Amino acid sequence: MRLHGFLIGQTETLLAEVLRLNGPADATTSRFFRAHPKLGHAERGVIAEAVFAVLRRRMEFAHLAESGTGSPARRMALLGLMQTVGRSALKPFATEAEATWLEHVSKIDPESLPLRIRLNLPDWICQALSTRFEGPELAQLAAALNYPAPLDLRANPIKASRDDVLGALAKAGIEAGATPFAPLGVRVVGKPALTKLDAFQQGWLEVQDEGSQLLCSLVAPRRGEMIVDFCAGAGGKTLALGAAMRSTGRLYAFDISERRLAKLKPRLARSGLSNVNPVLIDSEHDAKIKRLAGKIDRVLVDAPCSGLGTLRRNPDLKWRQSPESIAELAPKQASILASAARLVKKGGRLVYATCSILDAENEAVVQQFLADHTDFALVPVRDVLAEQRIELEMRDYLSLWPHRHATDGFFAAVLERQS
Repeated sequence: MRLHGFLIGQTETLLAEVLRLNGPADATTSRFFRAHPKLGHAERGVIAEAVFAVLRRRMEFAHLAESGTGSPARRMALLGLMQTVGRSALKPFATEAEATWLEHVSKIDPESLPLRIRLNLPDWICQALSTRFEGPELAQLAAALNYPAPLDLRANPIKASRDDVLGALAKAGIEAGATPFAPLGVRVVGKPALTKLDAFQQGWLEVQDEGSQLLCSLVAPRRGEMIVDFCAGAGGKTLALGAAMRSTGRLYAFDISERRLAKLKPRLARSGLSNVNPVLIDSEHDAKIKRLAGKIDRVLVDAPCSGLGTLRRNPDLKWRQSPESIAELAPKQASILASAARLVKKGGRLVYATCSILDAENEAVVQQFLADHTDFALVPVRDVLAEQRIELEMRDYLSLWPHRHATDGFFAAVLERQS
């Protein structure tokens, strides 16, 4: 689209609101657009992409914006827009001094900036990750987190094969290919509008990151089993599990949010599944859970977490989370895992997962659980992946990283109740 000069001011205004960090950036952006209904679809796209570009590279852009004329807030907005639409599109609407400054900035080699600035991560996150990655790989991870995530889909085998979905996308002029690891995954080029496609409306496909699909593969549900998705949310993993069960057995989708479970209903209707039972609970201690104690074959706990593995989609999280918020999550994660464990029958499995990249929410939680629950043992993820014929090199845990696997950051552990 052709850039209009007033979009610089709109971007600056929204950016100022988002950088207050009073709530999720996507919610703040949605409110802003509702308050400015005259903005067209393409204009909203430019503004949102520019703001999210600043969130991804906030430290770098703030460093660059220290010099130049005008306010630093406007310079940050200009940098976000330059990242989104290019310098030549901006030039007619910038002042002469701003155009000169943008030209100067565009020639700066990012490698010449201090590593701390270049990583665009708060110091506390860098310190937490430095125990796992050496400097060069940490820089690769940080760089991968600063690119928007690709659009991944999951073919619904109840309705269509992956080849069927790829064929339908090609027919619609949408470029796509198979994901490297998840057997039903499809990766789409760009961000096409999918909801109007017949294949979408008929339930052939669902939007789901490849990493999330791999978590469901670790649950490895079988036909006729009783399965619980303990923190189901809007049900993306629930639908994947139900399809893997070929709509047999019984699949419970627990969540404490009625609003999130409501989002599952239209997706469930499209999916063709008849074995899913959405259940609203008040907490992990709800009586509805206790009635199923010791009866469930497999339980998936996709625990509430910092979400730092999703920084490609939600870059504001790295600025909104803190060591204190992580410390507050750990007891909740432990409580949810312990409660879910009561459901598992002897010989059954419990999968603990997060979309976090921090040991404190991942290995530390699992190791404490195993110390407190001697009737559970760790099943190496490499063995489960081999059983599922998924060629992905892992050891005891599933650890997915954007720079290594092109997925969101995910962690999972498979725990089995001893007979």
